[in-house]
Amino acid sequence: MGERNDLAGKAALVTGAAGAIGAATVKLLLERGASVAAVDRPGVSFAPLIAACGEAENLVTLEADVSDEGQVADYVSLARQAFGRIDIFFNNAGIEGVVKTVPDYPLEEFQKVMSVNVIGVFLGMKHVIPVMAAQGGGAIINMSSVAGLIGSPGLSAYVASKHAVIGLTRSAAAEWASHGVRINTVNPGPIESRMMRSIEGGVSPAGAQKAHEQFAQLIPAGRYGTPEEVARLVAFLGSDDAAYLNGSVYVVDGGMHAV
Repeated sequence: MGERNDLAGKAALVTGAAGAIGAATVKLLLERGASVAAVDRPGVSFAPLIAACGEAENLVTLEADVSDEGQVADYVSLARQAFGRIDIFFNNAGIEGVVKTVPDYPLEEFQKVMSVNVIGVFLGMKHVIPVMAAQGGGAIINMSSVAGLIGSPGLSAYVASKHAVIGLTRSAAAEWASHGVRINTVNPGPIESRMMRSIEGGVSPAGAQKAHEQFAQLIPAGRYGTPEEVARLVAFLGSDDAAYLNGSVYVVDGGMHAV
Protein backbone atom coordinates (compact mmCIF):
# COMPACT_ATOMS: atom_id res chain seq x y z
CA MET A 1 0.00 0.00 0.00
CA GLY A 2 1.49 3.34 -1.05
CA GLU A 3 1.79 6.28 1.31
CA ARG A 4 -0.95 8.21 -0.52
CA ASN A 5 -3.35 5.36 0.22
CA ASP A 6 -3.08 6.34 3.88
CA LEU A 7 -6.37 8.09 4.70
CA ALA A 8 -5.18 9.86 7.85
CA GLY A 9 -6.82 13.25 8.19
CA LYS A 10 -9.61 12.49 5.73
CA ALA A 11 -13.29 12.60 6.68
CA ALA A 12 -15.57 9.97 5.15
CA LEU A 13 -19.33 9.59 4.91
CA VAL A 14 -20.83 6.12 4.32
CA THR A 15 -24.49 5.31 3.75
CA GLY A 16 -25.87 1.79 4.16
CA ALA A 17 -23.21 1.55 6.84
CA ALA A 18 -24.83 -1.23 8.86
CA GLY A 19 -24.93 -3.64 5.91
CA ALA A 20 -22.20 -6.08 4.99
CA ILE A 21 -20.28 -3.96 2.47
CA GLY A 22 -20.96 -0.71 4.31
CA ALA A 23 -19.71 -2.06 7.63
CA ALA A 24 -16.59 -3.58 6.07
CA THR A 25 -15.84 -0.25 4.41
CA VAL A 26 -16.36 1.78 7.56
CA LYS A 27 -13.99 -0.53 9.43
CA LEU A 28 -11.30 -0.33 6.74
CA LEU A 29 -11.53 3.45 6.40
CA LEU A 30 -11.08 3.77 10.16
CA GLU A 31 -8.13 1.39 10.10
CA ARG A 32 -6.51 3.53 7.40
CA GLY A 33 -6.85 6.65 9.51
CA ALA A 34 -10.05 8.32 8.31
CA SER A 35 -12.82 9.68 10.49
CA VAL A 36 -16.19 8.24 9.47
CA ALA A 37 -19.81 9.30 9.67
CA ALA A 38 -21.85 6.10 9.26
CA VAL A 39 -25.45 6.43 8.06
CA ASP A 40 -28.22 3.85 7.91
CA ARG A 41 -32.01 3.72 7.99
CA PRO A 42 -33.99 4.84 11.05
CA GLY A 43 -34.27 2.14 13.69
CA VAL A 44 -31.28 0.12 12.51
CA SER A 45 -28.92 -1.30 15.13
CA PHE A 46 -25.40 0.09 14.87
CA ALA A 47 -24.22 -2.14 17.74
CA PRO A 48 -22.51 -4.77 15.52
CA LEU A 49 -20.73 -2.04 13.54
CA ILE A 50 -19.57 -0.22 16.66
CA ALA A 51 -18.34 -3.48 18.18
CA ALA A 52 -16.49 -4.42 15.00
CA CYS A 53 -14.79 -1.02 14.95
CA GLY A 54 -13.78 -1.19 18.59
CA GLU A 55 -15.92 1.81 19.57
CA ALA A 56 -13.60 4.12 17.62
CA GLU A 57 -13.61 7.72 18.79
CA ASN A 58 -13.55 9.00 15.21
CA LEU A 59 -16.79 7.20 14.27
CA VAL A 60 -20.22 8.82 14.46
CA THR A 61 -23.47 7.06 13.58
CA LEU A 62 -26.49 8.76 12.03
CA GLU A 63 -29.98 7.58 11.10
CA ALA A 64 -31.63 8.73 7.88
CA ASP A 65 -33.98 7.69 5.11
CA VAL A 66 -31.79 8.27 2.04
CA SER A 67 -34.84 8.83 -0.17
CA ASP A 68 -36.02 11.79 1.93
CA GLU A 69 -34.29 15.03 0.89
CA GLY A 70 -34.67 16.68 4.27
CA GLN A 71 -33.05 13.74 6.03
CA VAL A 72 -30.26 13.61 3.43
CA ALA A 73 -29.53 17.31 3.93
CA ASP A 74 -29.43 16.65 7.68
CA TYR A 75 -27.00 13.72 7.51
CA VAL A 76 -24.68 15.66 5.24
CA SER A 77 -24.80 18.67 7.54
CA LEU A 78 -24.18 16.56 10.66
CA ALA A 79 -21.25 14.75 9.03
CA ARG A 80 -19.70 18.07 8.08
CA GLN A 81 -20.26 19.43 11.57
CA ALA A 82 -18.61 16.37 13.10
CA PHE A 83 -15.39 16.51 11.10
CA GLY A 84 -15.32 19.91 9.38
CA ARG A 85 -15.30 18.49 5.85
CA ILE A 86 -16.26 15.50 3.70
CA ASP A 87 -13.39 14.05 1.67
CA ILE A 88 -14.85 10.64 0.80
CA PHE A 89 -18.50 9.78 0.24
CA PHE A 90 -19.43 6.13 -0.21
CA ASN A 91 -22.99 6.45 -1.56
CA ASN A 92 -23.77 2.85 -0.75
CA ALA A 93 -27.31 2.45 0.59
CA GLY A 94 -29.45 0.13 -1.50
CA ILE A 95 -32.09 -2.59 -1.47
CA GLU A 96 -32.68 -5.59 -3.73
CA GLY A 97 -36.48 -5.69 -3.98
CA VAL A 98 -38.45 -8.84 -4.70
CA VAL A 99 -37.69 -11.48 -7.33
CA LYS A 100 -40.55 -11.48 -9.86
CA THR A 101 -40.99 -11.23 -13.62
CA VAL A 102 -41.85 -7.83 -15.07
CA PRO A 103 -45.63 -8.53 -15.46
CA ASP A 104 -45.82 -9.72 -11.85
CA TYR A 105 -43.61 -7.02 -10.32
CA PRO A 106 -45.69 -4.84 -7.95
CA LEU A 107 -45.46 -1.17 -8.88
CA GLU A 108 -45.16 -0.14 -5.25
CA GLU A 109 -42.15 -2.44 -4.79
CA PHE A 110 -40.55 -1.22 -8.02
CA GLN A 111 -40.93 2.40 -6.90
CA LYS A 112 -39.46 1.56 -3.48
CA VAL A 113 -36.32 0.09 -5.06
CA MET A 114 -35.92 3.07 -7.38
CA SER A 115 -36.51 5.48 -4.50
CA VAL A 116 -33.69 4.06 -2.38
CA ASN A 117 -31.24 3.01 -5.09
CA VAL A 118 -31.62 5.92 -7.52
CA ILE A 119 -33.24 8.85 -5.69
CA GLY A 120 -31.07 8.07 -2.67
CA VAL A 121 -27.89 8.17 -4.74
CA PHE A 122 -29.02 11.34 -6.53
CA LEU A 123 -29.87 13.14 -3.29
CA GLY A 124 -26.60 12.10 -1.68
CA MET A 125 -24.64 13.61 -4.57
CA LYS A 126 -26.90 16.67 -4.70
CA HIS A 127 -26.01 17.59 -1.12
CA VAL A 128 -22.42 16.33 -0.87
CA ILE A 129 -21.09 17.78 -4.14
CA PRO A 130 -21.45 21.44 -3.05
CA VAL A 131 -19.57 20.65 0.17
CA MET A 132 -16.72 19.02 -1.72
CA ALA A 133 -16.59 21.72 -4.40
CA ALA A 134 -16.41 24.46 -1.76
CA GLN A 135 -13.52 22.76 0.04
CA GLY A 136 -11.55 22.17 -3.17
CA GLY A 137 -12.48 18.59 -4.02
CA GLY A 138 -13.31 15.10 -2.82
CA ALA A 139 -14.12 11.59 -3.95
CA ILE A 140 -17.59 10.10 -4.35
CA ILE A 141 -17.98 6.37 -4.84
CA ASN A 142 -21.48 5.34 -5.90
CA MET A 143 -22.63 1.77 -5.37
CA SER A 144 -23.79 0.11 -8.56
CA SER A 145 -23.48 -3.62 -9.37
CA VAL A 146 -22.74 -6.02 -12.19
CA ALA A 147 -26.53 -5.77 -12.46
CA GLY A 148 -25.86 -2.26 -13.75
CA LEU A 149 -24.03 -3.78 -16.71
CA ILE A 150 -26.10 -6.84 -17.58
CA GLY A 151 -29.66 -8.08 -17.17
CA SER A 152 -30.89 -10.60 -14.62
CA PRO A 153 -34.25 -12.41 -14.76
CA GLY A 154 -36.62 -11.51 -11.96
CA LEU A 155 -34.67 -8.46 -10.80
CA SER A 156 -35.96 -5.75 -13.13
CA ALA A 157 -36.18 -3.03 -10.48
CA TYR A 158 -32.73 -3.73 -9.06
CA VAL A 159 -31.17 -3.99 -12.53
CA ALA A 160 -32.83 -0.77 -13.72
CA SER A 161 -31.73 1.07 -10.59
CA LYS A 162 -28.11 0.00 -10.90
CA HIS A 163 -27.98 0.96 -14.59
CA ALA A 164 -29.34 4.37 -13.54
CA VAL A 165 -26.58 4.81 -10.95
CA ILE A 166 -23.95 4.51 -13.68
CA GLY A 167 -25.71 7.18 -15.75
CA LEU A 168 -25.96 9.53 -12.78
CA THR A 169 -22.29 8.96 -11.99
CA ARG A 170 -21.08 9.76 -15.48
CA SER A 171 -23.17 12.92 -15.72
CA ALA A 172 -22.09 14.23 -12.33
CA ALA A 173 -18.44 13.34 -12.97
CA ALA A 174 -18.47 15.37 -16.17
CA GLU A 175 -20.07 18.32 -14.39
CA TRP A 176 -17.75 18.49 -11.39
CA ALA A 177 -14.30 17.27 -12.51
CA SER A 178 -13.08 20.85 -12.92
CA HIS A 179 -13.95 21.47 -9.26
CA GLY A 180 -11.80 18.59 -8.04
CA VAL A 181 -14.74 16.29 -7.31
CA ARG A 182 -14.15 12.74 -8.58
CA ILE A 183 -17.15 10.41 -8.97
CA ASN A 184 -16.88 6.71 -9.82
CA THR A 185 -18.92 3.55 -9.34
CA VAL A 186 -18.06 0.19 -7.82
CA ASN A 187 -19.90 -2.74 -9.37
CA PRO A 188 -19.72 -5.88 -7.26
CA GLY A 189 -20.78 -9.31 -8.43
CA PRO A 190 -22.30 -11.72 -5.90
CA ILE A 191 -20.96 -10.92 -2.43
CA GLU A 192 -21.41 -12.95 0.75
CA SER A 193 -24.15 -10.88 2.38
CA ARG A 194 -27.75 -10.69 3.54
CA MET A 195 -28.73 -9.21 0.18
CA MET A 196 -27.48 -12.24 -1.74
CA ARG A 197 -29.22 -14.59 0.70
CA SER A 198 -32.43 -12.70 -0.06
CA ILE A 199 -31.94 -12.92 -3.82
CA GLU A 200 -31.07 -16.63 -3.60
CA GLY A 201 -34.24 -17.26 -1.63
CA GLY A 202 -36.30 -15.36 -4.20
CA VAL A 203 -34.77 -17.26 -7.11
CA SER A 204 -35.15 -20.65 -5.47
CA PRO A 205 -37.41 -20.50 -2.39
CA ALA A 206 -37.18 -24.26 -1.79
CA GLY A 207 -33.42 -24.46 -2.20
CA ALA A 208 -31.47 -21.25 -1.66
CA GLN A 209 -28.22 -23.21 -1.39
CA LYS A 210 -28.76 -24.54 -4.90
CA ALA A 211 -29.17 -20.98 -6.17
CA HIS A 212 -25.95 -20.06 -4.36
CA GLU A 213 -24.09 -22.85 -6.12
CA GLN A 214 -25.54 -21.89 -9.50
CA PHE A 215 -24.51 -18.26 -9.08
CA ALA A 216 -21.02 -19.31 -8.01
CA GLN A 217 -20.67 -21.42 -11.16
CA LEU A 218 -21.12 -18.26 -13.23
CA ILE A 219 -18.02 -16.72 -11.65
CA PRO A 220 -14.61 -17.70 -13.07
CA ALA A 221 -13.13 -17.34 -9.58
CA GLY A 222 -15.56 -20.05 -8.46
CA ARG A 223 -16.79 -18.22 -5.39
CA TYR A 224 -18.65 -15.18 -4.11
CA GLY A 225 -16.63 -12.14 -3.16
CA THR A 226 -16.31 -10.84 0.38
CA PRO A 227 -17.42 -7.45 1.69
CA GLU A 228 -13.78 -6.72 2.54
CA GLU A 229 -12.76 -7.15 -1.10
CA VAL A 230 -15.25 -4.47 -2.12
CA ALA A 231 -14.17 -2.25 0.76
CA ARG A 232 -10.57 -2.27 -0.42
CA LEU A 233 -11.62 -0.98 -3.84
CA VAL A 234 -13.73 1.77 -2.24
CA ALA A 235 -10.84 2.82 0.00
CA PHE A 236 -8.51 2.99 -3.00
CA LEU A 237 -10.94 5.13 -5.01
CA GLY A 238 -11.24 7.47 -2.05
CA SER A 239 -7.48 7.81 -1.68
CA ASP A 240 -5.05 10.22 -3.35
CA ASP A 241 -3.67 7.29 -5.35
CA ALA A 242 -6.87 7.52 -7.41
CA ALA A 243 -6.55 11.26 -8.08
CA TYR A 244 -6.97 10.92 -11.87
CA LEU A 245 -9.78 8.36 -11.82
CA ASN A 246 -13.15 9.91 -12.58
CA GLY A 247 -16.42 8.95 -14.24
CA SER A 248 -15.46 5.28 -14.42
CA VAL A 249 -17.03 1.93 -13.62
CA TYR A 250 -14.97 -0.48 -11.49
CA VAL A 251 -16.10 -4.10 -11.50
CA VAL A 252 -15.21 -6.37 -8.58
CA ASP A 253 -16.74 -9.73 -9.48
CA GLY A 254 -14.14 -12.48 -9.78
CA GLY A 255 -14.34 -12.31 -13.57
CA MET A 256 -18.11 -12.79 -13.81
CA HIS A 257 -18.62 -9.94 -16.25
CA ALA A 258 -15.72 -11.09 -18.45
CA VAL A 259 -17.51 -14.22 -19.70
